[in-house]
Amino acid sequence: MYGWEKLVLLKHLLEEGLKKTAIAERLGVSRRLVHHWIKTGQLDLDLSNGAPSARQRFEGPSKLEPYKEIIRTRLESYPELSAIRLFDECRLAGYPGGQSQLRRFVREVRPKPPVDEVVRFETPAGLQGQVDFGEFKFPWGKRYALLVVLGYSRLLWLQFYPRQTMQVVMRGLEEAFSYFGGVPAELLFDQMKAVIIDDKRAGGGKLFENPEFLRFANHWGFRIRACRPYRAKTKGKVERPIHYVRHNFAYGRDFLGDADLNDQAHTWLARTANVRLHGTTHEVPRERFERDERMALLQLASRPYQSLVLMPERLTARQEPKPVIPNISVERRPLAAYARLSEVVSEVVRS
Repeated sequence: MYGWEKLVLLKHLLEEGLKKTAIAERLGVSRRLVHHWIKTGQLDLDLSNGAPSARQRFEGPSKLEPYKEIIRTRLESYPELSAIRLFDECRLAGYPGGQSQLRRFVREVRPKPPVDEVVRFETPAGLQGQVDFGEFKFPWGKRYALLVVLGYSRLLWLQFYPRQTMQVVMRGLEEAFSYFGGVPAELLFDQMKAVIIDDKRAGGGKLFENPEFLRFANHWGFRIRACRPYRAKTKGKVERPIHYVRHNFAYGRDFLGDADLNDQAHTWLARTANVRLHGTTHEVPRERFERDERMALLQLASRPYQSLVLMPERLTARQEPKPVIPNISVERRPLAAYARLSEVVSEVVRS
């Protein structure tokens, strides 16, 4: 390590705003050596070694001491005042020192804003599932992953669709219910247009759900809940799985088309997503589900929901399955064979 005097002086000159070329000239060393001292962390080491520190040697704490109360008082009233503004005000009050020590003092005493801690809302078993779409792009087109995650166990269901329509949501939820073997008491949506028509709760109004989806929810027995606009923290249990699907499943895999995409997704759920050790619960989702949540779900409806309003979705030309034309082999014969056959038929008729 280099002598503490040069390092202390280097630190002081950097705080005063001198350029590295000027500092190198002041210290009598090369500019490259100055960069080396900074890059290797020499300035972060304890530079005292029994000698006076950089602050004691160069700052002269007594210069700022009479003005510290001014700085504290100003920051209590206006916590976002800049150090430059406070420096100017202290200079007007007679402060003879420089900016560096004042800046350090401001950093020490500036009131810290309260931390907006996220209070994790853990739902009881069987109470809530969270639903959302994630957009993905593949060589054959854009697809939307419909995800449903059970809030207690974190058991995940996933399916890819070409659109984000109400029919897709209802069909997907029915498949998810079948996968879970039951229905959670409520489903939380993030302002999904197929579910939520309008949300006036921010102004003291009401939440307006789609009437058709309300009938669907009544058929299956779950309540509709919606995240308040711009309050994405309330649906973290499903936003994190979307990121997980994007990076652990979709990224770096090859798919032959929609059928192969969903086949691989179902395999991934069974072999990876639902049997991993979850980072929050510290349990395996499938095991936590089987132990605590399966029996807490509502029973499945006796039949799928039949809409009296919505017509079944028609497939586009791209999605329409191509007709399978059977390959029929035809036996080919020479013309002489047909002439011989004609003679045989004539002889049979004459006899």
